[in-house]
Amino acid sequence: MAAIRLYECDLLPLVDILVCLGMSAWTFYRVLSLWNNTGDVVQHTFGICGCPRILSFNNVDYLKQLVKVHPDWFLDELLFLLETNQFISAHYTMIHQELVRVNVSSKKLKKIASERNENLQADFIQCMAQYTPEQLGFLDEYSKDERTSCRRQGRSRKGTCAVKKGVFVRGQCFSAKGLLTIDGMVSNTVVEGSMTHDRFLEYLEFDVVSRLSLTVTSFIIGVLIFL
Repeated sequence: MAAIRLYECDLLPLVDILVCLGMSAWTFYRVLSLWNNTGDVVQHTFGICGCPRILSFNNVDYLKQLVKVHPDWFLDELLFLLETNQFISAHYTMIHQELVRVNVSSKKLKKIASERNENLQADFIQCMAQYTPEQLGFLDEYSKDERTSCRRQGRSRKGTCAVKKGVFVRGQCFSAKGLLTIDGMVSNTVVEGSMTHDRFLEYLEFDVVSRLSLTVTSFIIGVLIFL
C-alpha cells in the first residue's frame, strides 16, 4: 500500500520506491494491476487454492441435464449449448473434468426402442401379478448350424485390407425350442431346418399342452393370443 501511495502521489521515482521497500518491478506492477482491478493489494482466495472455477453449480447441473437427455452428444455440442444458453465460454477439457467430478463417465451406449411405453409396461406387470410362479411358462427358440465363425476385426498395413483365409461350412441347420417353468425345462423339441408355423402349433398341441395342467395351459394360450 505504501508503494502504491508513493507512486500515485509522485513523491519518489519508481526506482527509489523499489529500493526502499525491497520490491521487484514485476511484483510492483502485479500489485498495481490488482489494486486497479479490485481496490486491494492482497488477492483473497477465501481458502480455495488454485484458479477459481468458471462453471457454477447451475452450469454443471445444466450439463448433467443435457447428458441425461442426450447421452450420445459430443463435448463440442455441450460446449455450444453452454455458450448459447448459459453464456459461459469454457474449454472441452473443463467440461470433461466437471463431468468426471460429478461421476459422469464415458461408456458403451445402450440403445432402446423409442416406441417403449412405460404405461403399457406397468399395465403388463399388473396383469402378470395375478399369477403365481407355478403358472408361468416361457418359450424360446434357438437355431444352430455348422457355419465357420471368424473374428470381425483384424490388423494390416495402411492402405491394405485385412484378409484371412478360412473354410466356409454352413452345414445343416437345426432349430430347438423349449419351455422353461419353475421346475426347469419341461418340454423340448429339435427339428431339422427352421421352426415353421405348423410345426410350432403341433409342438404346442402335442408336447406342451399334454405336459401341463389345465390352469397353466389356459394361461399359456392366453399369453400367446395376447402376443
